[in-house]
Amino acid sequence: MKTLLAIDGSDNSYEAVHALKYFARAEQLTLLHALDVPRPAYPMMLPDVAEELYKTLEQSMREDGERLLDRVQSLLPMHAGPSTKHLRIGSPAEMIVSTAKEQKADLIVMGARGLGPVKERLLGSVSHRILTLAPCATLIVNGPVKAMKQILLPLQGLSDAETAVRFLQLKPFHDTVEVTLLTVLPSTEPPWPVDAAAAEKLKEQALQSARDYIDGVAERLRAIGYQARGIDVIGTPSAMILEEATNLRSDLILMGTSGRQGITRFVLGSVSHAVLHQMPCPVLAFH
Repeated sequence: MKTLLAIDGSDNSYEAVHALKYFARAEQLTLLHALDVPRPAYPMMLPDVAEELYKTLEQSMREDGERLLDRVQSLLPMHAGPSTKHLRIGSPAEMIVSTAKEQKADLIVMGARGLGPVKERLLGSVSHRILTLAPCATLIVNGPVKAMKQILLPLQGLSDAETAVRFLQLKPFHDTVEVTLLTVLPSTEPPWPVDAAAAEKLKEQALQSARDYIDGVAERLRAIGYQARGIDVIGTPSAMILEEATNLRSDLILMGTSGRQGITRFVLGSVSHAVLHQMPCPVLAFH
């Protein structure tokens, strides 16, 4: 598996470095630090002076960036795999996405930013754009990573199941993990009037169908070496995902994107908006 580690020097960025301890050895590990060098914003400044200031600032930021890359490389887990350092100038989101495409990365690992009391509507602009545009799976680390054993995998249909199995076939984790597959049946009333007995029967049929679906996916994961079990619940999807992640003390939430339609549904939609905004553990969104 080819991995891109995007670093910016933040606390969560260093936690993203630590998270690599729980992932399998990379075939190729790219360390990337993107410099967004600001241009002088003084309209009366002579062009030559402005350019000189820009070059001085760029050189200073470049030196800091190279030191950061050296430090991160020294902190990599022993089994991380062969690594190369890249320092690029430009928009961080654009540099991360373009580098992931160039390197044919299977996984982007990065720390979340913009998660304080005053925050953007979704994780911060860099994380938002990368989740929307990334050509591969993306791990967003939002705090200390203590383990990577209990994995919660919410599924919403056959497309999610196929992408989940395909991603997990890459054997991305270093140690054995336990996968809990979760399907949430919305707590909605039947679209036509029915009596209580009929409504209960319809609910039981829907739950049985959900159980059969989730058990079938769990069996497929067990066949490729995972410890897997399925659970089904009734409620609001985002609330149930967060509740189960908390109750199970999940170390990671896996969320399928299933292409651009899936990204709209999962990353920009209300379910993932709530999950990503309140995630009790890192989230890995995969294609």
